[in-house]
Amino acid sequence: MVAVAGLISFVLAILLGVVVTVTKPGGLHPNRGVFNVIDKLINLFRSIPFIILAASLVPITRFIMGTAIGTKGALFPLVIGITPFFARQIQSALAGIDSGLIEAAQAMGMGLPEIIWRVYLREAIPSIIRVSVITLVSLIDMTAVVGVVGGGGLGDFAIRYGYQRYMMDVTIATIIVLVLLVGLVELIGRLLVEITEH
Repeated sequence: MVAVAGLISFVLAILLGVVVTVTKPGGLHPNRGVFNVIDKLINLFRSIPFIILAASLVPITRFIMGTAIGTKGALFPLVIGITPFFARQIQSALAGIDSGLIEAAQAMGMGLPEIIWRVYLREAIPSIIRVSVITLVSLIDMTAVVGVVGGGGLGDFAIRYGYQRYMMDVTIATIIVLVLLVGLVELIGRLLVEITEH
């Protein structure tokens, strides 16, 4: 569930982050209308607490996924919940690119797609990995939350057995698994950053 939701969100966030970056005022291809719409949508969905967003998306989730329960039903709200946060993180990573590199690429005659691919995305790889780790940890947190609304996974397991049946050992085991999972994600992220940094 985390891997699939993370992969879909990563693709959408890269797309949204790039569009917001190049269409912002002063960007490579300014477009006030596109920038304002996407920027406001990102802000709107980021401002809604995830548990409320997941509950309000139940009818849409049921329509799109065929069910709002279990792992399949949790996928859609997870993607909708994490993508705006991820897109803002990607935008922040791309904003850290040295403007001199952009000007040099323009001076060499590179077009917009080439600058996006060869300068923005390639030069920002270490930053993108860092923000991806932060987002992935948030996504793991969300998977636990979505269990409250029947989304399955560790959260559902902890609530159903640990909380409702007073099985404290289940709660403790779930916490240990989550801590180990987050630690593994951060370790892999640090190694990837060390490999990709110049």
